[in-house]
Amino acid sequence: MCGLAGLLNNDGTPADRDVLARMIHGVRHRGPDETGFHLDPASGLGLAHARLSIIDVASGQQPMSVEDGKVWIVFNGEIFNYVELRAELQRKGVRFDTESDTEVVLRMYLDRGEDCVLDLNGQWAFAIWDGRRNRLFLSRDRVGKRPLFYTQAGVAFIFASEIKALLRHPAVKASVDLEALADTFTFWCPLPSKTMFEGILELPPGHSMVVEGGQLRRWQHWRPDFPTGYLDRSEDDLASELLELLTDATRIRLRSDVPVGAYLSGGLDSSVIAALVAQISGSRLRTFSVTFEDREFDESGFQADVIRLLGTSHEQIRCTHEDIGRVFPEVVAHAEKPVLRTAPAPMYLLSGLVRDQGYKVVLTGEGSDEFLGGYDIFKEDKIRRFWARNPESSWRPALLRRLYPYMQNLQAQSDAYRKSFFHVNEDDLESPFFSHLPRWELTSRLRQFLSQDVKSSLSGYDPYRGVRELLPAEFEDWDPFSRAQFLEATVLLPGYILSSQGDRMAMAHSVEGRFPFLDHRVIHFAAQIPPKLRMKVLNEKYLLKRAVRSLVPPTVLSRPKQPYRAPDIVSFFDTKRGRARFSYVEELLSTDRIRAAGLFNPVAVQRLVEKAKKGLAIGVKDNMALVGILSTQIMADRFFGRQSTGV
Repeated sequence: MCGLAGLLNNDGTPADRDVLARMIHGVRHRGPDETGFHLDPASGLGLAHARLSIIDVASGQQPMSVEDGKVWIVFNGEIFNYVELRAELQRKGVRFDTESDTEVVLRMYLDRGEDCVLDLNGQWAFAIWDGRRNRLFLSRDRVGKRPLFYTQAGVAFIFASEIKALLRHPAVKASVDLEALADTFTFWCPLPSKTMFEGILELPPGHSMVVEGGQLRRWQHWRPDFPTGYLDRSEDDLASELLELLTDATRIRLRSDVPVGAYLSGGLDSSVIAALVAQISGSRLRTFSVTFEDREFDESGFQADVIRLLGTSHEQIRCTHEDIGRVFPEVVAHAEKPVLRTAPAPMYLLSGLVRDQGYKVVLTGEGSDEFLGGYDIFKEDKIRRFWARNPESSWRPALLRRLYPYMQNLQAQSDAYRKSFFHVNEDDLESPFFSHLPRWELTSRLRQFLSQDVKSSLSGYDPYRGVRELLPAEFEDWDPFSRAQFLEATVLLPGYILSSQGDRMAMAHSVEGRFPFLDHRVIHFAAQIPPKLRMKVLNEKYLLKRAVRSLVPPTVLSRPKQPYRAPDIVSFFDTKRGRARFSYVEELLSTDRIRAAGLFNPVAVQRLVEKAKKGLAIGVKDNMALVGILSTQIMADRFFGRQSTGV
């Protein structure tokens, strides 16, 4: 994994090397091993690269060129099938100068042009300068594992792995995008292609782009797709094929010239990946985990069961409330967007542990819940649909009580409250967003904390319109379970799970995450599994459990689904003493600083702060609001200055 940056002056003005150096230094944490530059004064092009050496450590330096220096690449990622692609090209007579996957990407481009990405199995964000055509080609992997941002400032087209690199260009200014803020306080993240920075865009997952003659052309080369017919085979056959695909996806993700470890949360997904790694590698695996002082969040007992079964060499980091609050400003600065929960903070601390142990690469379990049917939101969707169609059923109260057993406050509510909260309403069934309405509408209540000026600026803005634009024409033909999966896989997965909680937290400490469940072959197969086998009644990831039952401890296989969470408000406020744990919390949430930033209503925020100090802010909404407001204030302080909105 690496960091990249570049610019193309459309008027032909030579790129400034000092500007490029400042830009790439802004993402030095992504690639601390080497730095490289290429400038083409005749075209106005400049490329910069910060390398984290993992494959072909000796000769994989970037920017890399072929064709007598006419075609260049800067690449962030890994192509896991590069061995097979290389052999295919060699059979065509192509000769290679290095052993790197970077050169494979470049020569695939020479062979297949812009369609080269269709053959790549991996995670990537890259830019290829084709000097033969004066054309810049940029692409991002299918599900958005690796980031790529761009903007146009005057005559310059500027791009980089992170926004902080773009902000080091003198023509790029930081101002908040209020629509992106409204999106975040609805969906947990800005919708594609928006970022929190006005005028700075993110290339969406599964998209490519060409910049040529001052014009931009962007297209989608991949998206999740669900058939209207499913595989008609026995459960055993389907389970066997799923395990075979997962095994191969894991095998090729072990290709590395440096040691590879694995995250171990104690849940099913990370346990499966750790078991497959141990099985394939044949050597003792290094695993890493987070534990918590709060028993509500701690999964160390399940982790211990997996460690005993697999015999891994294990390291863990124990997170206290103070640990989370202490690193939170750096977490937000690396995420470059507000977050509504503190869950990224322990992942930031965990990647620091991994790096301190001398590891650069870890395999993790992300993607299983989205594509194999693991999330409670899918369970909730099934229950709500049943309730709406069977309003007199005696099962109604019992079914809703089975949702979110780990959320004590919700369990304590009346059946009438739960019915209202979960939108069990016949009319709601007509919405394409039925599965996600309770979550999105709960989160959207946080917009009540916005200042009156911001609310006025956002009048007439409908965040749901942006989601509708993501829906393919055949969306309505899919079964309800697949529709819910599509929404989760195209909004929260790339916008938060793989970004704020994933890439940014790992790469803050120069650690690369790899995700076997997000191999596009696994995704394609999972979409063809009958929905009743993705979740059998309310048994989540049913087929996966059937496929891996011999690999993981029974305690892990049978445990109820519990999403990864971390302590929120208590990480910032000591309720016993009635005060903030850190001076930055007190300062950024003060009435003066809230008013200066201009994004939130000072009176409403102060009420929430007082509630938090007294230990009365215990609900989901209060926790999300406090963390969201604080993280936005950190953004305003770090990136936008105190007069941030311009309204």
